[in-house]
Amino acid sequence: MNRLAGKVPSRTLLRGLRARLVVGFLVVAAVSALTTALLTYREARNAILQRSQDIAVNDLRAQVNSLAPELMVPPTQADLDNFRVQLERSGKSREWDISVHYRGVPDSDEGGLQRSVVIPADLKASVEKRHVPAFQRINRAGSPWLLIGMPVRQSDGQASALSVYAQLPLSAEESNVEALVTAAQRGALPVLILAVIPALLAARGVLRPVRGLRQAAGRIAEGKLDTRLEVKGGDELADLSRTFNDMAARLEESMAELRRLEANSRRFAADVSHELRTPLAAMTAVTDVLDEDADSLDPDTASAVRLISQETGKLARMVEDLMEVSRFDAGAAALHLDEVDVAETIRKTLQARAWQKRVTADLPEDVRAQLDPRRLDVVVANLVGNALHHGGEPVRVVLHAPEPGADRLLIEVHDSGPGIDPEVLPHVFERFYKADSARARSEGSGLGLAIAMENVRLHGGTMRAANSPEGGAVFTVDLPLRQDEPGEPGGRSDVSGAAAADGPGRTDGAGGAEGTRAAGEENDG
Repeated sequence: MNRLAGKVPSRTLLRGLRARLVVGFLVVAAVSALTTALLTYREARNAILQRSQDIAVNDLRAQVNSLAPELMVPPTQADLDNFRVQLERSGKSREWDISVHYRGVPDSDEGGLQRSVVIPADLKASVEKRHVPAFQRINRAGSPWLLIGMPVRQSDGQASALSVYAQLPLSAEESNVEALVTAAQRGALPVLILAVIPALLAARGVLRPVRGLRQAAGRIAEGKLDTRLEVKGGDELADLSRTFNDMAARLEESMAELRRLEANSRRFAADVSHELRTPLAAMTAVTDVLDEDADSLDPDTASAVRLISQETGKLARMVEDLMEVSRFDAGAAALHLDEVDVAETIRKTLQARAWQKRVTADLPEDVRAQLDPRRLDVVVANLVGNALHHGGEPVRVVLHAPEPGADRLLIEVHDSGPGIDPEVLPHVFERFYKADSARARSEGSGLGLAIAMENVRLHGGTMRAANSPEGGAVFTVDLPLRQDEPGEPGGRSDVSGAAAADGPGRTDGAGGAEGTRAAGEENDG
């Protein structure tokens, strides 16, 4: 499983920074090679064709200058044909075709360029009207040809009526150009393959500090705030490492200070709660005596006595809740597990608080689970008390018998009230959360639901709140039927039993019923 979990999907690798760096490097190399090849091809092709063109023009001019003085003026058609034949024979090494034209003498069938090549009008005008040499490259059946037109001048330099046209193939030059392209293509692939090596080296140089930064950030996220990076060099990545180290150092200092303050605040709450227990016990005993004699007192004194007794009870419950919360925060809360009948345990919780007539219970028999009965009593009492005080009657408790083979059980507490404000739902289990900030007083400590949640978590379960489609709120408790072995998560038994045994015995639910309703009450948690 670990090996499978450690594998990185190929799609992720392709999207990684290494792949992007290598691909970017190869793209730059490919574009550079392609641009160089195109420029080289263009320049080499032009040079090859220009050289062949210049040689052909010079050769034709030399042959014309050598043979033209022997031509009769004005020539006959036979003289022109003979002149053409002589030019073709002198240029056999170049394999050119010659056509000779004399103004006033009709062209013979043998006098034109072979293979039905038509002389372009602009080239003919340049030669016969402007009396300047001209040349043009043409494509015939996919093969390149060079077409040359040259006027013949008289011995005194004046233009004559004679003009000579020649065409010769450029297949050899084209072959040279194609060989150059082929060589460039064959050389491009090795260049790209070789470019992978510096690309990988460059990617490694960039990714090594980035990978170290990622691993260090992961250790910071795990709580190892003493993690630091090794700083090498003076580039931007080194600056990033220094910045990370500074941030980690400041974070470590801040977290140490926060832990110290949090520990002090928890210790203060626990110490104050512990110190208040003794005087509160005495005050409770006194108020109980005064309550018994309240009927014999005058009305004003009796009202004051009852108020003091009520507020003293609230204070005592709050102190007990704070001590229980302090045990959870200190990790001293422990489970005392027992094999219990869940339905019977819930039924006893309702009977102990005389809620049988106010609460409808749907409790299937023979549902047994390994739970801490005292903590389950606290959970059910707080949820039902919350529903009675801030929901609406009737309240219904439903125990869902687990399916055969299932290892979880569900307990639901429904009420018939207006439901919970959607904005309040995410906060119902927070400590001292008030749905209505203007309401500073409540009947309980505001810790009931938070304590219930902690008790459920201690069992390895979960608890959630929602609004029922039929109306009202529903709290769902999800608990395991069996606890894990001691030492595993959720498997705490009666270790730290001395601390847990001193836990609050109050499970009347009244202290944890604040504010989860749309009417704007305070939240339990």
